[in-house]
Amino acid sequence: MPATSAAPLSEAASAAEAQDSPRVRLALADYLTLGNALCGFMAVWQLASAQAAQVASGTPGPLDRGAIAIAVVLLLAAAACDLFDGRVARKLGGSGMGAELDNLADVISFGFAPAFFVVAWGTFAADGGPLPIAAAAAVLLAVVVRLARFSCETPGTTSFTGLPSPFGAMAVITIVLLNPPVLLGTAAVFFVAWLMVSRIVYPKPRGRIAFAVLAWILGSVGCLAAWAMDAPAGNTLLYSGSSLVLVLILAIPFYVFAMRRQSGRGGPEEPLPAPREG
Repeated sequence: MPATSAAPLSEAASAAEAQDSPRVRLALADYLTLGNALCGFMAVWQLASAQAAQVASGTPGPLDRGAIAIAVVLLLAAAACDLFDGRVARKLGGSGMGAELDNLADVISFGFAPAFFVVAWGTFAADGGPLPIAAAAAVLLAVVVRLARFSCETPGTTSFTGLPSPFGAMAVITIVLLNPPVLLGTAAVFFVAWLMVSRIVYPKPRGRIAFAVLAWILGSVGCLAAWAMDAPAGNTLLYSGSSLVLVLILAIPFYVFAMRRQSGRGGPEEPLPAPREG
């Protein structure tokens, strides 16, 4: 009798565990996340192919403009997938693998891919050397640490702690596209890596902000397409847009620091407002 009575209890417990276990099949949002990872991989492949072709031909100087433009467009597409996979999961439901897939995809697209951009820039435009390699490693490690820290934070907050990795990746790529002197460029890349693991508050793109971010992505794609096709004023559009994005991202920490100093000098005891993007 004990054995027969234990069997129904075991079956009931198994049924309860199966009901409570997270869904492990891919949902629609997960395919957007996989698209994020695929775009990041394709961007690295595009740069690696252009780099190998240039080494084989013995052509000095920076990489081909068209190859760089295609790689950047792929990373912009990865950022778009990353922006909307969470929204799709909230609207249509996600799977138990969603958060883990998102972190893994972000490491590829916003950690390894921009780090490879820095390596390619350092190899051809900056004549190699240890500084670009160290800056690239700093970007990759900063993204890994940031994503691990984000996984441990309380969900449901309305802001990010530190510069979000998609924006950090685009800031790094912007630095590469502007092709500054090696010391200035590597210092800027190190600073972006620090921003990603800092405690500076950045708002999450929701509602109108999310659509503004999407509009910025589409505008960047248009500028890059004009630049790659040698359109009139293509360079002006590219470098003006890149400079504005870079200044916006890097100016926020100085604004936060100034506000904290002002508050510490006897200002009103109010919470520091989160800086606005856009």
